[in-house]
Amino acid sequence: MGAERAAPLRSLGEALDQLASPYAVEEHATLGGGGVFFVDLGSGAGAAGPPKLAAAAASLARLACPTVALQPRDADPALSVLRDRFDVVVGSEAEATPVLDAVARTPIAATTLVQLLRLAAPLAVDDALVAESLAYSVLQAGPEFAAWRRAHPARVRPAPELGPAVAVRRDGDRLELVLNRPARRNAFSVAMRDALAEALQLAVSDASLSEIALSGAGPSFSSGGDLDEFGSLPDPATAHLVRTTRNLARLLAACAARTRVVVHGACVGAGVELPAFAQRVEARPDATFQLPELSLGLVPGAGGTVSLPRRIGRQRTAWLALSGARVDAATAQRWGLVDAVLR
Repeated sequence: MGAERAAPLRSLGEALDQLASPYAVEEHATLGGGGVFFVDLGSGAGAAGPPKLAAAAASLARLACPTVALQPRDADPALSVLRDRFDVVVGSEAEATPVLDAVARTPIAATTLVQLLRLAAPLAVDDALVAESLAYSVLQAGPEFAAWRRAHPARVRPAPELGPAVAVRRDGDRLELVLNRPARRNAFSVAMRDALAEALQLAVSDASLSEIALSGAGPSFSSGGDLDEFGSLPDPATAHLVRTTRNLARLLAACAARTRVVVHGACVGAGVELPAFAQRVEARPDATFQLPELSLGLVPGAGGTVSLPRRIGRQRTAWLALSGARVDAATAQRWGLVDAVLR
């Protein structure tokens, strides 16, 4: 267990008693509280019946901190009503460690992430994308992102690469889109966003296109957002309006049924979040997947809090985003993040 972290593993009985308190939200909040509510579901609940478990589940969903459950293989099925309300469910303390460490490093972003995932779960895609953008903008104005930006000042912009940021080719009823910044590992810049948005607007408006194929040139599908452009807009409020006006996630969701994405190499941040909207996602064997935004004091901002839960569930999305872990193509297929691994 990391020395920087203070996350006691509570027994289930202790957790139920604490959740029954009318002061539970304040006592266990990120601000002034323990920062994370970590519970061993295999430790026994005593005489807790369905009403007590249901009340605890409702209280758990209100906590202003991430909640993590340690669930043994032989957990009592009666605890499912409670287990399903946790933000993350793990099978071992080792699996919980990167999550608990991340909460200790960036507690504001971690709490905002889990609150956003809870909120967005029942929302329509467009509404959930607005919620994500609002949360992202709030964090852009917060101390954790400011600290990251100070430690990682934007570099001098290199000369633009030759050719379009997105190569577009139409062949009959098929539209082929290729991310085309290979020297930058297809990092999403403003130029790439605008070019891809223009192509997707065509796809959305032209019903005669029966297939939209999206892939990436070079060694990786996409290394995520261009870090040198993070926080470059005048202010977070204006950035929110830009994100919700020209939104790649919304456009991809609108033509998802006709879209096939083939990913390879590093699929980071937006390189995971955007493909997950497509009906069909195929991965080369070398593909890896990672959501690193929390380490910047942010949450996924390219639609990942909307697309990933619809593919792999809220709790697995939370683990991936909180831990910052990199998963391979086989794991992604087992989870449902990709539909097939190409051979």
